[in-house]
Amino acid sequence: MEEKLNILLCEDDENLGMLLREYLQAKGYNAELCPDGEAGYRAFVKNRFDICVLDVMMPKKDGFTLAQEIRAANTEVPIVFLTAKTLKEDILEGFKIGADDYITKPFSMEELTFRIEAILRRVKGKKSREVSVYQIGKFSFDTKKQILSIGEKSTKLTTKESELLGLLCSHQNEILQRDFALKAIWVDDNYFNARSMDVYITKLRKHLRDDESVEIINIHGKGYKLITPEKEN
Repeated sequence: MEEKLNILLCEDDENLGMLLREYLQAKGYNAELCPDGEAGYRAFVKNRFDICVLDVMMPKKDGFTLAQEIRAANTEVPIVFLTAKTLKEDILEGFKIGADDYITKPFSMEELTFRIEAILRRVKGKKSREVSVYQIGKFSFDTKKQILSIGEKSTKLTTKESELLGLLCSHQNEILQRDFALKAIWVDDNYFNARSMDVYITKLRKHLRDDESVEIINIHGKGYKLITPEKEN
């Protein structure tokens, strides 16, 4: 049986939110409903979602702000905005942030599901062509074989090292949010897992020290950044 896809649904209108969640669940999705942007972000870092459906006008944290935080943590997850706004400026703002689609209220639930399905089909096609080998300065990193190579030297990484380096590579010269990495690799962001991740960051720095143009830096209060010359240039 095919695993159900997970949808993060953020909608502050309680009645609409419940209707959308029930409809999406009836269509075979797992839908987690959050009433505001803060709850939405907490849910996002705690679980893995295949797509995010965000209302723009929400209390505590609006949809645009939430989308920016989601994009900082994950550049790939699709985002759909729901909004009553029809101003061109607002629509452009949504796409600048990285929205995959923008649906104005009122809309039919069938339209929403059709658009979600279309986006997920595109994402599935893209994932089938995902990069399996990253170039990190003078290094080559094979994510499938978990091998980091430079010149004639090859290092077999552990699974955790490989997963963490893979996340850093997918965010080269961008901030990898600490809480997102913890949830993605260790599932729980407790103190002991956080300390464990620090240890693995130190190990990765040692593996990468043969190329001075490559480094992993700490971004205080946020996470880490893998600095590579190719992306900067």
